[in-house]
Amino acid sequence: MNYSKTEISEKKRQEADLNSLLTIENLHVSVEGKNILNGVNLRINKDEIHTLMGPNGSGKSTLAHTLMGYPGYKIEGGDITINGESILDLPPDKRAGKGLFLAFQYPTAIPGVSIANFLRAALNALNKDKIPIAKFRKLLKEKMKMLKMDDSFARRCVNDGFSGGEKKRAEILQMALLKPQIAVLDETDSGLDIDALKIVSEGVNKLISSNLGILIITHYQRILNYIKPQFVHVLLEGKIVVSGGPELAKKLEIEGYGLIKEKFTTAC
Repeated sequence: MNYSKTEISEKKRQEADLNSLLTIENLHVSVEGKNILNGVNLRINKDEIHTLMGPNGSGKSTLAHTLMGYPGYKIEGGDITINGESILDLPPDKRAGKGLFLAFQYPTAIPGVSIANFLRAALNALNKDKIPIAKFRKLLKEKMKMLKMDDSFARRCVNDGFSGGEKKRAEILQMALLKPQIAVLDETDSGLDIDALKIVSEGVNKLISSNLGILIITHYQRILNYIKPQFVHVLLEGKIVVSGGPELAKKLEIEGYGLIKEKFTTAC
């Protein structure tokens, strides 16, 4: 495979699927006055799994945080749309209401708040009709059973004293309950041993549907042994420079990012 620069022309954008779930167009973002993202273009449709890879400092987590509207990430140009509607002016909770979900790389502990209460509050925040307690308990039990989680897990405080694998499983449980349209998994494989990785990946696979688009952000190819993407993109110096299929991730696992850096560093 030869590496070739990814270019998205105006004509291609016009011809793209109008029903795309998430569209990121020419996105430029700075943090504390430093440019991090330098023209990211990405489109995710229903029933698509995309993977974003790249070396440390390339802007992967910045993109995830920008998507969710974290403070401190200043958009210098471009747009982010969900179902054709710009979300740039929306706070994080409203973006979640539009169907955007972010699984954190480093989930935060919330001592004193049980997972069950946390999830019910999140579910009620997204829906006009508040879910009755009995109905919620039944739904939660169904999702936990699907993800092979013990019922006692719901009574524990959110991420308090959790192992790395338990934190990531809690994130996938949130994803199962909230049923997002776009799920962004920010280095979900980070800190997981092989057994935990298999369990988390199995959970994600059970949630894949024709109405869901997924963006997996990762350093490594190993999670892609369990969650199979159709598209792989390489982010370098804040810009997607190469796109391909699953074979691109395998090539990167063998060769690293050296050749891509050599070819595109001065071109970015």
